[in-house]
Amino acid sequence: MTSPPGDDTDSTATEAGMIPVFWLFAFLALVGTLAYRRTPLTAATAAVAAYLALFTLLGRHAPGWDILAWAAFAVVAVVLNNVRLRRRLLSDPAFTRATTAMPAISETERIALDAGTVWWDAELFTGRPDWDNLLDYPAPSLSPEEQAFLDGPCETLCAMVDDWEVTHERLDLPPQAWEYIREQGFFGLIIPAAYGGKGFSAQAHSAVAMKLASRSGDLGSTVMVPNSLGPAELLLRYGTDTQRDYYLPRLARGEEIPCFALTGPLAGSDAGAIPDTGVVCHGEVNGEQVLGLRLNWEKRYITLGPVATLLGLAFRARDPEGLLGGPDELGITLALIPTDTPGVEIGRRHFPLNAAFMNGPNRGHDVFIPLEQVIGGREGIGEGWRMLMNCLSVGRSISLPSAGTAQARMAAWTTGAYARVREQFGLPIGEFEGVQEALARITGNAYVTEAARALTATAVDQGEAPAVLSAVVKYHLTERARASVTDAMDVHGGKGICLGPNNYLGRAWQTAPIPITVEGSNILTRNMMIFGQGAIRCHPHVLAEMRALQDGDRAAFDRELFAHAGFTLSNAARSLILGLTGARVAAAPERADATRDEFRALSRYAAAFALCADAAMLSLGGALKRRERLSARLGDVLSLLYLGSATLKRFHDDGSPRSDLPVVRWVMAETLALIEARLDAVMANLPARPLAWLLRGLIFPLGRRRRGPDDALGRTVAAVPMQPGSARDRLLRGIYRSADPAEATGALEDALQRTVAAAPLERRLHDALRAGTLRVDTDGDDIAAARAAGLVDDAEAEKLRTARRARRTVIDVDDFDPGALGKR
Repeated sequence: MTSPPGDDTDSTATEAGMIPVFWLFAFLALVGTLAYRRTPLTAATAAVAAYLALFTLLGRHAPGWDILAWAAFAVVAVVLNNVRLRRRLLSDPAFTRATTAMPAISETERIALDAGTVWWDAELFTGRPDWDNLLDYPAPSLSPEEQAFLDGPCETLCAMVDDWEVTHERLDLPPQAWEYIREQGFFGLIIPAAYGGKGFSAQAHSAVAMKLASRSGDLGSTVMVPNSLGPAELLLRYGTDTQRDYYLPRLARGEEIPCFALTGPLAGSDAGAIPDTGVVCHGEVNGEQVLGLRLNWEKRYITLGPVATLLGLAFRARDPEGLLGGPDELGITLALIPTDTPGVEIGRRHFPLNAAFMNGPNRGHDVFIPLEQVIGGREGIGEGWRMLMNCLSVGRSISLPSAGTAQARMAAWTTGAYARVREQFGLPIGEFEGVQEALARITGNAYVTEAARALTATAVDQGEAPAVLSAVVKYHLTERARASVTDAMDVHGGKGICLGPNNYLGRAWQTAPIPITVEGSNILTRNMMIFGQGAIRCHPHVLAEMRALQDGDRAAFDRELFAHAGFTLSNAARSLILGLTGARVAAAPERADATRDEFRALSRYAAAFALCADAAMLSLGGALKRRERLSARLGDVLSLLYLGSATLKRFHDDGSPRSDLPVVRWVMAETLALIEARLDAVMANLPARPLAWLLRGLIFPLGRRRRGPDDALGRTVAAVPMQPGSARDRLLRGIYRSADPAEATGALEDALQRTVAAAPLERRLHDALRAGTLRVDTDGDDIAAARAAGLVDDAEAEKLRTARRARRTVIDVDDFDPGALGKR
């Protein structure tokens, strides 16, 4: 039946049907905006009330809709805003359930969780990082004294060391290097000047370690260990005045060579299970009976152990006779023991993958020490685990990340040069796409490892002890170093596998697994430590909730629980909105024009990570600790967010040079693609499938978009270490680069410079040969033929010959008399 002319019944009905949909979308937009902006509860309540007022006054809807909406709003608003009611109905029941479900936390776990500090990692965990705050952190810099040390004694020491001599002939540093290390105070980098040390910043300490490791891994290890987790750092933080006054000057002057013994045959990654013991008893020292400890231990993998004069030891102290007036079990304790103390067995060596740095086992049988040799004296008994965890947060931020950065950048230096010098089929091998693919990865790793190394040292210089970030850089920088050296070996081919004085790569490839195993094995670090510790320490609410549960503080639990709920809701809204908009609405610093899109993308994935972390912890609870692969993937996302942050920070600190932009974009394209892949894997393996489907819809509403760097960008990036210039110099700055053509890496750099300089002449000859204007006799001397034809003059001909001789020097590999190898 048709309506009479002018009858607008159908139109009105359609409008009435559409208006509630409009108001529904308006409501969703309002809630999404409030959640996205993390509006406080009271302000959000007022905003929703204002919306309902407009809906009631202006909305054309079916009768009763406004009453229903106001009733629902009143219930929710009263419950959430009335703290007493909210606690009775919601948070107190949740408190009871959580108290029952929360797994017990051991004392060693509690100390580990309390150790160190959080920094930019906590900012990433908010899901809304403040990028201006990141860019405001000071750029890496050295004092004039620190720079002079790098340019002077560090360069001199590097030049003293020949890696083939160290690793094949001596299996040790040369005597003059040991003497120079002591004389110039390399063992006292972190010891304050008041005790005779250098008192260097963390940035300088890291730079010294990196330069030495870029010359020789054995040299780097020898200097790094006394300046990392060891007697000096422990004394500085926890020693008595008497201990500091006596030992620190001796350590700074190199009169004492220290080592620290933690790992044993039965307590490797599980250091809390140390079986070594120290029993409180009386013993004789210098003819007098004193109170002390009788120690029995067995340790291994102890760097500098074979040559140490001062042994730092971790053991479990006991007082069965109650001589100290306390419990029997006193806990993990640290002590300093001169290695000539009766009962100490030390000096034997391990031989880790042909590395020559001093490393070996030690034992002690009925070794008596007075209580004064406990670090911190009597008050330090039982405090060893706390000491170790706090010191490790700093030491692990410096040494191994510096060594990993050194290896990654050495791989970029040598592989870039070799790919330009070595030719096949009439082209530098760096022109082939397969080599470019590997070289782009090497270049990207060299850039990002240096960025993360420097940013983490900045944190330490600001007074932080970054517990989670130290694990991030230890794991990722050593793994990227290993990957870079493997890629470098593939590009070098036969040049890399034939050991000898002219092989600058083989030992790095052999020893690449060593940093993977120490200061927390990389499997343990990735699967358990990064997210396991980060989820509690860095999360804005989890640690506070746990403490409220432990303390029985229901009011504090209520506050944190509902703040946590708002936090999760906000990250859900942010994930969806940023996913739908391609992160175009995310905040980005005005100072970062060239990398604004990358900052926005990191903001998107920070929100997605925080949401996934909450979902995993909520659905799995304590079982997440046993789901190591899920934990590892979440840890990867946190780590990649940090590496991406460091990359953008470095680019900004360097002045945003345009020639570095391709490398930065390559690193960020790879980083963002890896983040998406890890998030996808988390959702694919989350046991609660409906929750995983919801997460996927929120985080990838338009599907996965990141595919990594494309081939064209990879080609541009691969060219950076092949071509002398400012971009290459920034990529390689800080490592030792020999200028001696008689030395293997110096010969490589010499060949690169000569090859690049002669390239126009080589092209001239090549074009003439192809055009038929240059004919070469059977002896094949194209340079002589070109000179005879007038294509080059005498100086140009000599330039070509010199460049080719330099290239041949680099391409040649070492060979030996069979008898010489047999003797070795």
